[in-house]
Amino acid sequence: MDPLPHDPLTSLRHAIASNHPPTATTSPNASKPDAATDHLGIATHLHFTDPNPHTIPLDTPTRFVISDKPVDLRSIFFAWQEKDSLAQDSIAKAQALNDALGGKDGAGAVSKVQTLVFAERVDLITWLEGASDESDYIKVLESDGSASKSAQLASGAAGGVSTVPSGAAGRGGRQIDHRLQEIYNLERRMGDRNSILRGIKPTDFSHVRKYVDTFSKDRKKLNPAAITQNTTASLASRDKKSSRRPDPIILVSPSASSLLRMSNIKSFLESGTYTPADSNLASANILHVSRLLPSIDPQRQFRFILVDTPEQFKPDYWNRVVAVLTTGQIWQFKSYKWQNAPDLFRNALGIYVGWRGEEVPASVRGWGRGVTTAAVEKWNPALGVGGRWRDREVVEGIWNRIEESMRSRGWSKDGGPVSK
Repeated sequence: MDPLPHDPLTSLRHAIASNHPPTATTSPNASKPDAATDHLGIATHLHFTDPNPHTIPLDTPTRFVISDKPVDLRSIFFAWQEKDSLAQDSIAKAQALNDALGGKDGAGAVSKVQTLVFAERVDLITWLEGASDESDYIKVLESDGSASKSAQLASGAAGGVSTVPSGAAGRGGRQIDHRLQEIYNLERRMGDRNSILRGIKPTDFSHVRKYVDTFSKDRKKLNPAAITQNTTASLASRDKKSSRRPDPIILVSPSASSLLRMSNIKSFLESGTYTPADSNLASANILHVSRLLPSIDPQRQFRFILVDTPEQFKPDYWNRVVAVLTTGQIWQFKSYKWQNAPDLFRNALGIYVGWRGEEVPASVRGWGRGVTTAAVEKWNPALGVGGRWRDREVVEGIWNRIEESMRSRGWSKDGGPVSK
């Protein structure tokens, strides 16, 4: 009997979690000499070693679907490799790979690496790194019969919860001690969410769609009070069931006059050292910073997303914005949900960072307590980072204000803020 085929996304996620990333190879037999390669343009397979050795072709379609079209494993692996790269560098590497992949595959289609936009990249990397078990683009694992794969997942055959089945004696013709057999007979079978929620029998709910129009018409006849009550109960039920904690977002000023930009904000917040923003250096369009906020969750770090533009935001992303770095220029807010500064800083903490000894702009002072100000020493090229010992105190003060603001807005160890 053929072994159960491995799911590419699940295999890659397990490999990342176990810190044993897969190896690109030029052959399905990874043991061949010189089979391993770092060039995705000549590689044909990915070899995984965890939890068991197996090889998957790079042109295999995955469950990550964009516009009803599955993204192949090569594009998924490339996106994960380039997760910390600058946007311009990632695009250039993708073009170089596409040039190297100029040939056609077995089906006659041109092999090409697909680049992902901001929202797609965030969704994919968050899922692969295990920060979330939900995705807007990844289809749920469904077998040819949906039930068989759920059972396989539950038994550990396809990456689910591993269990030792009752009656294991005799497997492979090997006898098991009777005392161990008694333990097996008393065990409680475990499963994952797929087997628990889906069971072992596939259920087709497609017939429900034909009732949509009927219920829509009936809903129009309900009075507004009933509709409001039903909606509120539905939202409360949904929020109660969701246990996923979203990643908070910090918006960085795109202004050239800002002391903190995408090229230096990560090192400032992580290491507590200010270095000048390099306007000639291409910067990433998304960064991640992890930070422990003891008063909210003393055990697990928050992963903050840093971006300088909201152009790829989904509507619910605004509820996750916890801080906005500003220079006092109101044009920065033109593409924001709240374009009026007082409204913006009632919903997110404002942060202004300027030079020590220089006056804070009048516009920032006029925005009141919704904006916190901080000052760093002017950069001295002669001293370099060696003279930046006071920056750490400034950074800690900024993090304390972010933590206080998040706590006041309802962030907790189990979930995000109260809806705005």
